[in-house]
Amino acid sequence: MVLNYIWIGFLIIGFIVALLRIAGFYFRDFLLQHFNIVFDIADRDVFQSIVNSMFQSTETSVRISIYLIGVMTLWLGIMKIGEKGGAVNTMAKLVNPFFNRLFPQLPENHPVMGSILMNLSANMIGLDNAATPLGLKAMKELQELNRDKEKASDSMIMFIVLNTSGLTIIPVSIMAFRAACHAQNPTDIFIPLLIATYISTLAGLIYISIVQKIKLYHPVLLAYLVGTTVLISGLIWYLHILPQPKVAVFSSIAGNFLLFFIIILFIYLGIRKKINLYEQFIEGAREGFEIAVKIIPYLVAMLFAVAVFRASGAMDFLLKSIEHFFVLFNINTDFVKALPVAFMKPLSGSGARGLMVEVMNTYGADSFPGFLACIFQGSTETTFYTIAVYYGAVNISKTRYTVVGGLIADIAGIIAAIFIAYLFFKS
Repeated sequence: MVLNYIWIGFLIIGFIVALLRIAGFYFRDFLLQHFNIVFDIADRDVFQSIVNSMFQSTETSVRISIYLIGVMTLWLGIMKIGEKGGAVNTMAKLVNPFFNRLFPQLPENHPVMGSILMNLSANMIGLDNAATPLGLKAMKELQELNRDKEKASDSMIMFIVLNTSGLTIIPVSIMAFRAACHAQNPTDIFIPLLIATYISTLAGLIYISIVQKIKLYHPVLLAYLVGTTVLISGLIWYLHILPQPKVAVFSSIAGNFLLFFIIILFIYLGIRKKINLYEQFIEGAREGFEIAVKIIPYLVAMLFAVAVFRASGAMDFLLKSIEHFFVLFNINTDFVKALPVAFMKPLSGSGARGLMVEVMNTYGADSFPGFLACIFQGSTETTFYTIAVYYGAVNISKTRYTVVGGLIADIAGIIAAIFIAYLFFKS
């Protein structure tokens, strides 16, 4: 529903702005004389620009979709090998002691803990198609333990905020879109995105733990949190002292190594379980093809609306207004061009995806806004959509502080993404 209003808003606002520009052109002498506002031929021809951009957006959608089908087919095939080989189970075992203490209200060894761990583990390795059913299953089991069937329990809130913070180890779809937009190295956002999404998750986790009075200084929780935070902080410090050209090189080498290492690890797990790797790859690849095809209508719809919004001049007006605000505080404004993705992501994943593609097409996949748009896309989840779907599945009407927790994680992820992008991609 929210995306419907946003989509309509892009088109109507674009139309109104275009009308104002045409009116301004025909009253240009009066406006120049009394208000010092300049209108020119571009304002007169604004509707021609809008119609041209509409056709260009459909061409862009088809071009990107062709690349997307291939890349998504490849990666979903690899993910299927990891899933069947036990990567999700392995991940669940690694984080089990940690999550047991984040959900103190749940009975020990209750089946719901397995569903929660499997859902979060599937999200971490990018198995969205497997993660959502597991998440809904976990919510139904949590509802069975919930005393007030209309009000979200503490465990539900912790679970959903961990979901909306969007911790992802392998950003498959984002790398696919970067490849489709002709990025020189589609995986170069791997490490920056991993850092940003971790900070987002950490912020949401800390807030919910404070509200629920979970003792984060417990030795087990402290070991996980401090260990991971020290590792991430050490990585950021090391990259900070490197010259800018070497930061990009390090990110590329380390990111590509880790990605291929994960592929080899998945293959090893599959061999150990004696599964047919080729057949599993084909099964996953088929799912990847289906997912890529399903994305196409959403991509066309959003690119069309954003193209109208930008060609009308409304996008430029919005971005310049934001730039002027930050200039007042002497803040570098290079990040502003990617902000629409950050604003859209809590509301709609498909909407943010369309804006991410639009930013890469406008400024270049390897431009600073292009890099930052991708990090924004991967650093958080669709907070309002996730809350609506998960609570709606179990008829929860009182969500308590879930939205606040999710938005805190989103804001932390956005701020972290900006700083990390400047560290990695801005000389």
